[in-house]
Amino acid sequence: MPSLYTEIDINAPRSRVWQILLQKEKWKYWNTFLYDCNPHQTIAPGREISLSLLRVPGEEEIQFRPVVTLVQPEACLKWRSSIPGFRHEYIWQLQDLDRDRSQFIYQETFSGALSKFFVPFIRQDEQKGMRRMAWELKQYAEKL
Repeated sequence: MPSLYTEIDINAPRSRVWQILLQKEKWKYWNTFLYDCNPHQTIAPGREISLSLLRVPGEEEIQFRPVVTLVQPEACLKWRSSIPGFRHEYIWQLQDLDRDRSQFIYQETFSGALSKFFVPFIRQDEQKGMRRMAWELKQYAEKL
């Protein structure tokens, strides 16, 4: 199964980083990769959320409506979007490095018959966007 992965160490406790990730309405202050299209939608298992993705600055945003599949407080958040023949899962994980430091892990997995066509087309730009978002999260969390 094709996947993309990035991780970054953040000089902030896991609880702070988790709160930042859950506050979709504030993503606009630090996140240039994912945008919240409806801040009134809460992140909860089984809920659909409206998001927009900007892989590369200057390109057109891609809107999608993934379904939240897992919320483990201060540990893991997953959601999935799909079209016939293509499934895309997003996984955010947090781990303690020590009392005041954490690690953010961002992984995307792709499955379905069409993934062999879509993934090569989006791989490089998607990876850049994921890394950019991880860096922006680090900068924002360390300033608070």
